[in-house]
Formats: sequence, structure tokens, C-alpha cells
Amino acid sequence: MRRKIAILGATGSVGTSTLDLVERNPERFEVVAVTAATNSEALADIARRTGAALAVVSDEARLPDLAERLAGSGCRAAAGTDALIEAAAGEAELVIAAIVGCAGLRPVMAAVEAGRTVALANKEALVTAGALMTEAATRSGATLLPVDSEHNAIFQCLACGRKEDVAKIVLTASGGPFRTASAAAMREATPAEAVAHPNWSMGAKISVDSATMMNKGLELIEAHYLFGLPADRIDILIHPQSVVHSLVEFVDGSVLAQLGSPDMRIPIAYALAWPERIATPAQRLDLATVARLEFEAPDFSRFPALGLAREALLAGGSAPIVLNAANEAAVARFLASEIGFTDIARIVGQSLAEHDFAAPRSIVEVLEIDRLTRQRVAAALQAA
Repeated sequence: MRRKIAILGATGSVGTSTLDLVERNPERFEVVAVTAATNSEALADIARRTGAALAVVSDEARLPDLAERLAGSGCRAAAGTDALIEAAAGEAELVIAAIVGCAGLRPVMAAVEAGRTVALANKEALVTAGALMTEAATRSGATLLPVDSEHNAIFQCLACGRKEDVAKIVLTASGGPFRTASAAAMREATPAEAVAHPNWSMGAKISVDSATMMNKGLELIEAHYLFGLPADRIDILIHPQSVVHSLVEFVDGSVLAQLGSPDMRIPIAYALAWPERIATPAQRLDLATVARLEFEAPDFSRFPALGLAREALLAGGSAPIVLNAANEAAVARFLASEIGFTDIARIVGQSLAEHDFAAPRSIVEVLEIDRLTRQRVAAALQAA
């Protein structure tokens, strides 16, 4: 029988990579629901191609256009948060969670509470609500599968040993476009320069996160919740080639690594077919051509976001929510050319310093802390 899947964020980079794999394996997968933020035209095309029964656009103003484009297709058009939750917690066995930012929080939680297998490409779900998500998964029997290449690599390596025998895990980072840039050059960096990732093809927001290395800080927090390890057993290592996606060190000194070309279809395929594997069209890794693999320690002075993320994880409670919200707000201002590149980490640090870190007790509280943080960032920038 074909596996029923829902793709939340079907028009984004992870969504389109997922669709590429699904459409290459029509005998294995049945797409039952797809969602997008605003792109009703692309979403309607995806729904028609895949035969999805439900297509949801987050922006309710785009619903009339979506419904018109789907007329006669047999696919129901819907919009808004409740419809996103329906797509996530409906008939799909596997939910690909690829909505960027906290907009994906409620649908992901709905899928977890419904006991689904959730392939997480949305860092924010575990960064902002890690304890709530993992507790809900334990109650419902849901399975969380990591799609981020680094966490997916660790997940694969852990299959070769027992969790209790893990000494530490090591997240690799390319270093982004400013790995060797001076502090002065980074202060003058433009949005175009920041989104020009040397290895990966990603959206603008995550590309900026890679440039500040906040993405690796968020992945540190995500890894803590995914694998149940404390911060002092999670390391970060710069690896410019993006060939070694992450490593696991065991108590006997053995270190296992997962290698592959920098193509998101590889970790997505692993999540789609787990516990089996499916073929992908990704370029095969040729180590003779790569010739050498380089590693270096991260520079916390030029990339303060790394230290801020570790501090937020150690502080616990709502600190990761503040970290994430302030970063999203600051990145949006940077992409709009309203602040400088190095202002992003400064704003995040200021937000953390001004906040009380009481732990949220529900997704509603998570979203309220997120809202208040963004509000404070906007007020501070207006006053500046």
C-alpha cells in the first residue's frame, strides 16, 4: 500500500525537493494534503499534479484564487490556521513539516498529538516548543524524524549503536558565505551577499541564518530535544566542503560520520522511506574529486549567534523562544535593508538580556512570548 503523506510548505525548497522524490516514486507515496503560505498558483499546480484531496493556503485572502484554480479538480481548497491543522492531523501517516518559522508550530503540534510520523524540516518547532513537543510525542506515540541534513546524519549514525553509548554528537557547519570574512567586512555585508550560500540552495531567511551561523545555534537546541543530550555533549565543527554532515562519538572512541553530496533530497528521502531507503537523483559523492576534507573550530567572536544559542539552551524555559523570535524579526529587517548584518546578533542578545525565561505551559503561551518578543524588537528599533 502507498504511504499517505501531507506536505506542509509544499512550495518551498524542502517541499519541492520532497515532491521531486514523491513524483519519482508514485507506487510508494500518495499525497493527500499540501499547503503553502501565499503562493496559490504554485499550490494549485502541485495539488493537481499529485491528486491531493486538500490544498491549504495560510493567507485567507488567497483562498478565492486557490479555489478558482482548483475548480473541477476534486481537490478541496481551504485557508487559515484551522485548515493547516486539518492538513497536518488528517489522514496522512507521514507529515513533512517544512513551514518556515513559528507559523508551522500549531500544525506540527497537531500532527504530533495525532500520533503521526512527523518529518521535521521546521527547526522552530523544537527550538521554541521542544519540551512540549517531545512530551506530546511520548503521550501520543508520534515519531519525530529529522530532515535537517545535520540531524538526519546523526539519526543515521545512531542506528549503528546504542544511545546510552554516545559520548557526544558533532554538528558540522559550512561556515556560510562569511567564513573567512573580517569583522569589518561583515559589518558592511549586504543581503545579496548574505544569501549567497557557497554550497546549499535555500530560502533567504535560512541563508541569512547560515551566514550569521544562527542556524547552527538553532540546530544545537533542536539536537538537544531530538537526541536527549545536554549542551556540553553537543559540539559544532566548521567543515567548508559540506560533505560530512555530522558525526557521533561513542564511549569507546569510535566516531561515525554520515557523508553525502550537499543535496537535501538525500535526508528527505531517508525520512520519507524510513526505516527503508529509496533511490535519489542526487549526485554521487566522489571523494577522489573532493580530494580533501577540512575542519576548523568556529570563531565565536565573529559569529556571536553561536554563543547566544548555547546560552539560551542553558537558560532553558522560554529563552529559546526569545532567541528565535528576535532572530526572525532581525533577519526580516536585515533583508529589508533596514539594519546591518552584525545588528542581527546584537538585537538577539539585547532581547535575551531583557527577558524573563519562565517556561511556557502551552503552544498558546509559546506564540504569545514569540509575539511579545517581536513587538519589543520593533519598538526598540523604532526608538533607535
